[in-house]
Amino acid sequence: MIKSFFYTLKQSLLQLVRNKTMALTSLFSITAMLLILGMFFILAVNVNLMTANMEQQFDMVEVYLLDETPEEEIQTMVKEFEALDTVAEVEYLTKEDAMQEMQTRWGENAYLLDGLSENPLPRSIQVTVKDVEDSESIVTFAENFSGVEDIKDSQAEVDKILKITGAVQAGALVIIIFLIIVSVVVVSNTVKLTVLARGREISIMKYVGATDMFIRMPFIVEGLLLGLLSASVAFLLIWGLYSLLVRWLAGEGVGWLTFLTENLVPFGSMALPLMGCFLFVGVAIGTLGSMIFVRKYLKV
Repeated sequence: MIKSFFYTLKQSLLQLVRNKTMALTSLFSITAMLLILGMFFILAVNVNLMTANMEQQFDMVEVYLLDETPEEEIQTMVKEFEALDTVAEVEYLTKEDAMQEMQTRWGENAYLLDGLSENPLPRSIQVTVKDVEDSESIVTFAENFSGVEDIKDSQAEVDKILKITGAVQAGALVIIIFLIIVSVVVVSNTVKLTVLARGREISIMKYVGATDMFIRMPFIVEGLLLGLLSASVAFLLIWGLYSLLVRWLAGEGVGWLTFLTENLVPFGSMALPLMGCFLFVGVAIGTLGSMIFVRKYLKV
């Protein structure tokens, strides 16, 4: 068993050296496919995280009240909102509270509000829902009150974000499937050249009684080695590129770049699943590409 293992490994390495041009082509092909797979994997993870964070920011329904709405009626509305199972928190903002909140948002430019002769902001009730999907029912419930002037709901923005996320994931899946097929074909052609070069040797081996599995194993191991090497190279490249991207975004530290940096998933939390994915896909492509042609050749 041990002797057979070392023979198989030796033959696989010899085949890679003899056909180094095609072996390198296969290596680059699988590595490129895994790199793109890794990019889409990281993109999907980060998009999902950003979507979750943005959903949390859009989990509020703001109910703006008419100026003539009595305080007693407003307190009744607050209690009715609080009684709903779908509501996590209810906060009533007076006109003064609304002005103070706006001044906080404006920061250094808050002085521009000092020139107003009167406070134009309406009173409001901010209803935080437990699930973003429940916001629509809160809007319907709020519409039943006579003292409501307007209702601000962020469900439309959430739906847009979810559609974009779905489109990114669907596009990534299509591209990955295409690249897997291309990689399998390239590896299969690499093994094809090796098999044809050793055609006479294989025929002699079959003549003296070697089993198909014994003949096939060196080629399968060759594909496996190509897959393992490609997975390792792709993982290291993705790690380096992602680290450079994070450092660059952190170095800029302005505008939307700051938002991206704060919401990026640390590479350490993705490393194990990404490496596992690379190893599985790389080994599967290399092995499958080898098995396809060898099996056809042995049947001839």
